[in-house]
Amino acid sequence: MSGRIISIVGAPVDEGGPQRGCLMGPDALRVAGLGEALREQGYDVEDHGNLRIGHLPKVAHANQAIHHLAECAAWIDILARSAFEASGGGHIALFLGGDHLMSAGTVAGMALRAREEGREQFVLWLDAHTDFHSLETTESGNLHGTPVAYFTGQAGFNDGFAAMAAPVRPANMLMLGIRSVDPSERVRVAEAGVPIADMRTIDEEGIARPLSDFLAKVRAANGRLHVSFDVDFIEPSIAPAVGTTVPGGATFREAHLVMEMLHDSGLVTSLDLAELNPFLDERGRTAKLMVDLTASLFGKHVMDRPTRSH
Repeated sequence: MSGRIISIVGAPVDEGGPQRGCLMGPDALRVAGLGEALREQGYDVEDHGNLRIGHLPKVAHANQAIHHLAECAAWIDILARSAFEASGGGHIALFLGGDHLMSAGTVAGMALRAREEGREQFVLWLDAHTDFHSLETTESGNLHGTPVAYFTGQAGFNDGFAAMAAPVRPANMLMLGIRSVDPSERVRVAEAGVPIADMRTIDEEGIARPLSDFLAKVRAANGRLHVSFDVDFIEPSIAPAVGTTVPGGATFREAHLVMEMLHDSGLVTSLDLAELNPFLDERGRTAKLMVDLTASLFGKHVMDRPTRSH
């Protein structure tokens, strides 16, 4: 990893999706032992608590399907500022969500940090969905389906969200585990040139090959790497605590392999844990799994492995 201090920021975003409960995600991860798991791997952990937004006036938009636009815009602003601050001094920034709208803010802040350092920002998107709608194209009005389009600088956000100061180049992404995409999103993602390894690719080639190729690209560019991990990346039979379940997700071992490869790379500079809804969990099993997977990313392993030259 990039440093030995992890700055934790709680992002109890609950307005981006159709179902309440993600606001409890940050505290569920803490109760499941996230801080202790990270300290066991030798990290100093600074937990800055949960962010809050104040009372906001209503904001109108031509798309009548959109709900909680003012709240979502406020979350993006405060998260962008907090992400930039939390990543200073070489700290690893860890954001506990909260629905996936959070990434519109966290990636915006991390991209500003990358620009300040004169480096490229890369994003690994672990998710069942591409989240490539804009305020103009969303039909559901659920703005957790917009962050990737926003932070890659796509059109359709002028009337609602702040301008993206340092857009991430679409080619600097890898979407891994995709298996649910709206037809209109499919067209826009292809036009933007976002690399995708969907579940069919994983079935045919395995999960290690596309990830290894992506990590080699990040390393060659000396890039900063943000990992955005949505619970629905994982097969819902083992991770039920998410409101957007899609069958056929990553298995227990595939998810751990991704985390282990990320740790071995030493490239990760920031991480989102998104869409955990404890209200939908079974005795905390999903929260515990997310903590275990995060521990793998930060070095937890069963056997010592030979050091590899990269």
